[in-house]
Amino acid sequence: MAKTHTKFVCQSCGYESPKWLGRCTDCNEWGSMVEEIVAPSVGSARGVTTNPGVFATPTPITELVASGAARISSGISEFDRVLGGGVVSGSLVLIGGDPGIGKSTILIQVAHHLSINAGKVLYISGEESAEQIKLRSNRIGIASPQLYVVSETNIQGVEHYVETVAPAYVIIDSIQTMFDPNLASAPGTVSQVRTCTAALARIAKNAGIPVFIVGHVTKEGSLAGPRVLEHMVDTVLYFEGDRHQSYRVLRAVKNRFGSTDELGIFEMREVGLVEVANPSEVLLAERPDHGSGSVVTSTMEGSRPILVEIQALVAPSYFPSPRRTCTGLDYNKLLMILAVLEKRVGLNLAQKDVYVNVAGGVRIVEPAADLAVALAVASSLLDCSVDDNAIALGEIGLAGEVRAVGQAEKRLKEAARLGFERCIMSGRSATKISQSVKIETVGVLTVRSAIDAAFAGV
Repeated sequence: MAKTHTKFVCQSCGYESPKWLGRCTDCNEWGSMVEEIVAPSVGSARGVTTNPGVFATPTPITELVASGAARISSGISEFDRVLGGGVVSGSLVLIGGDPGIGKSTILIQVAHHLSINAGKVLYISGEESAEQIKLRSNRIGIASPQLYVVSETNIQGVEHYVETVAPAYVIIDSIQTMFDPNLASAPGTVSQVRTCTAALARIAKNAGIPVFIVGHVTKEGSLAGPRVLEHMVDTVLYFEGDRHQSYRVLRAVKNRFGSTDELGIFEMREVGLVEVANPSEVLLAERPDHGSGSVVTSTMEGSRPILVEIQALVAPSYFPSPRRTCTGLDYNKLLMILAVLEKRVGLNLAQKDVYVNVAGGVRIVEPAADLAVALAVASSLLDCSVDDNAIALGEIGLAGEVRAVGQAEKRLKEAARLGFERCIMSGRSATKISQSVKIETVGVLTVRSAIDAAFAGV
């Protein structure tokens, strides 16, 4: 009879070692090796072949028919936008976020809408009792006879409930609390998370049931558990934002059925998470009038333009190495823009602390905000405000030139809708804007000319 043995598994990357290590040799994480008991595998004897009749026959790709992924609306348009248009049958969706950010709240709301419009929904919680879930549903006004709730952590029990209830949708809260009794390791370990996720994937693919999984995050902000967890699911969504603030941002970092560029914005209220239909107005609602260091730009989140405020503060430094701090922007991009302002424009920033922030908690990754960052820094340094009715669009090159950005006309239409009258942008982009866009375009070729245009007449 085969004997059990132990191994040490890294809880960050899944690396296995026969002995304990203080630091994982694969991901260099300290104190992440946990002892797990390995039971002997039960399989067919060597030399015994499996019945080939259970396998599918390979089909030429020219004979396959692709009808596309059928989508069903979750009842929340911002949630559907991030998913790529709706919930896909048989998909496995992982939602991660900080504690208290609203993962369970958004899923119980999605479960409510789906149970009313699309059939039975089975909500399985390993962290809360059924009574606690009922209290939350009463608070946010959820009551549907098609929404079934149970508290369970055994993955075999989950499979039993799916067979008996026969739901159209399944929600697991959370994957770190689930365990397989056939494994000796504790819930939340690499082996348990991997095994339970594989079981849920079989449920989703074999029965065509969409399964939503809640995942915990580490203190660094990444999903807890092995990296293979993200590879096993179809879609990975992240809930971002400060739990002490009312606004939440939902974005996709992986999506096999749609784009990962879309963004959903919600507001946390007493009745739950309420979708923000017009995020540009919300993000600019508290913008100060005639304030130096404030410039508005338009960023594309998937197919939707969003206007955001870039704030900059330049102050004298009393340290040998001035501080450069940014929130919502790439740090290296900020350093590049400051170097261009020093070399190509002649602004003295060597002895200044520079702080840059994207108001509202939005993170910008595209280069279209480069010009707005440069103008905000110059505005704060010169203590001169930019026109409140102007926005800035453009990528900055190392030679100090202002380059064109994509989908400029769509960005300008959103700015004109919100009352902006002027846009400082690349001269190449300005010549391609149609006359139907009711906004004045100021074409510039260099950062220096952009600064002159921004402060002209102010």
